[in-house]
Amino acid sequence: MWEGWVVAYGGDLSPQRLLDAYKKGIFPWYDEGEPIRWCSPDPRAILSPRKLHIPRRLWREWKKFDFTLTADKAFVNVITLCAEVPRRYETGTWITRDMREAYITLHFLGYAHSIEVWRGDNLVGGLYGVGLGPIFVGESMFHLQPNTSKLAFLALCGYAMVNGIKIIDCQVVSEHLEQFGVYPVSRKKYLAWLKTKLPKKIPTGKWQLDMEKVHQALLKLWQNQKESN
Repeated sequence: MWEGWVVAYGGDLSPQRLLDAYKKGIFPWYDEGEPIRWCSPDPRAILSPRKLHIPRRLWREWKKFDFTLTADKAFVNVITLCAEVPRRYETGTWITRDMREAYITLHFLGYAHSIEVWRGDNLVGGLYGVGLGPIFVGESMFHLQPNTSKLAFLALCGYAMVNGIKIIDCQVVSEHLEQFGVYPVSRKKYLAWLKTKLPKKIPTGKWQLDMEKVHQALLKLWQNQKESN
């Protein structure tokens, strides 16, 4: 799995080091007790939000609207649940205590963001990642009820379309992500894109999720998808 991915070991998870790494297409991925492993996968899994494929069953779930979606309202809870909720085929977590603290700091600085899915007062799904202006690097997601992490992903794509995010970096290619239109690009191409497209100053601040605009963006995408099938 790690062959060709690892570009460095060690260092720390200070905000500046993390941001410098993300700008170069690198992110930390390691287990508790290990030295920090800095990774840059080849190929890279990316999605253009306007090319999102919405599965029919998930769109039916979205239209029910028996949930509430927010952004940057419960980042600490989201990253904690991403670390603690058990996953099939996985033991333990790569979101170590130091990682949590580092990304919480990035959040308070306005670089790391979360999408939350609520049913009533209960947080039942969500995701988090790092915003770099026109690119969002997804880190992890969780669900406590069926499809709630996928609903968070739909909301992320809608937010991206409304707010000028051109690429969602999903890091690693998987069959689960391919159903949404995520596709692989070479590391060389991805790094070239970062070099030319990232702004000199990364915008910061809390996200504001305008659900009416998000829904309209996704609805238009869904209608275009139906017409093309």
